[in-house]
Amino acid sequence: MRYTKTITAAAVAATAALALAGCSGSSGGSDGSKKTVTMWIYPVIADEAKHKGFWDETVKAFEAEHKDITVKYEIYPWANRDESLSTAIAAGKGPDLVYLIPDQLSTYQKSIEPMDSYLPSAQKKDILDNVADSITIDGKLMAAPILTSANALMCDAKAFEAAGVTDYPKTWDDLEKLAPTFKEKGIYVTQYFGSPDVTLNMTFYPLLWQAGGSVYNKDGSKVAFDSAAGEKALSMISDFAAKGYIEKDLISTMPALEQTALATNNVACTWQSGPSDVTSFWGEDAIKILPPLTDEKQVSYGTVGSLAMLKGAKDKEAAGEFAAFATDAENSKKFDLASNFFSPLKSTGELYADDPIQSAIEKTIPTSKVGELQPSARAVMGVLAPEIQAALLGTKTPEQALKDAAAAAQPLIK
Repeated sequence: MRYTKTITAAAVAATAALALAGCSGSSGGSDGSKKTVTMWIYPVIADEAKHKGFWDETVKAFEAEHKDITVKYEIYPWANRDESLSTAIAAGKGPDLVYLIPDQLSTYQKSIEPMDSYLPSAQKKDILDNVADSITIDGKLMAAPILTSANALMCDAKAFEAAGVTDYPKTWDDLEKLAPTFKEKGIYVTQYFGSPDVTLNMTFYPLLWQAGGSVYNKDGSKVAFDSAAGEKALSMISDFAAKGYIEKDLISTMPALEQTALATNNVACTWQSGPSDVTSFWGEDAIKILPPLTDEKQVSYGTVGSLAMLKGAKDKEAAGEFAAFATDAENSKKFDLASNFFSPLKSTGELYADDPIQSAIEKTIPTSKVGELQPSARAVMGVLAPEIQAALLGTKTPEQALKDAAAAAQPLIK
């Protein structure tokens, strides 16, 4: 189901070609006096009515201040969003603005108009440093950020109590030392989703970064995960698999969460799931949010949601004005609170000071890192993930798995 502020239900049910044509931007209304800005967004706020309500109110407020600009938006489903967008761009029917996350910014880089000259200087300076880094490519700010997130370390207080453990892990060494104690009580020290269907941003990459490694070299010309740091990260989690410290079924399958040990208080800590995933199983009182694990570095995965402008935008100044308005401190704060995400801006301060769980995650935002900003990032994941799975299953050594993945990944870099 998708909603549009300007298109009727009958139009929504029309053919894909007509739908794409209906989304194309245009400059000027029927009398030629108005500029039109089109935007594609996705259901970041889970409640559909609240999501639509936020954008209705934001557009209304903007149009009240900009009598010469009309904003039309559509809310698309998450499914097949890249296929729809790439098709529209290729046909010259893309929107003026579109909600993108960092790896999409690199994917669509050639089609994106950098946002540097459209955001006020004060607003650009207000962006958190790690957020700005995550949406900057080749020295250019590719979008206007509206939200950010972080996958902090989350531990189950009930599992710790059952195992008689009172100290929570801070480092890889701590986690490894605790593993046998938890195993004796039938509890996994952590979880690891090894299915290639699961993004490595949530699974292996945080370990690689914590070990001091990276997916690419500095200029992005070569993969760099086949390093001492990469081998150290993969060796640790492979060793956990071999010793039964993680749930082996998750290496090969992707069951519903309620069918995993996490749902029965039999996983001590995880960086791959969040509070919303486990609250119904653990209860809020059992959720313990901690800073990311540390080896060489303390870092976790997080994402950034932004409004990007396409080069095909009919009136870039008008599109830039709306992007700046929608993502300023006042509006992004409203959006973040409604969606349960976090602010990408310094001036908004703490959004969740009265919420112990959200507040603890919020404190880890500065140490979060997004996925790689390289056009080949998703393709590289596609060849690396099965090799990591092979190492976890014990059919390859970590060293051989990473070496084979690097050989397959290198030709994908253009």
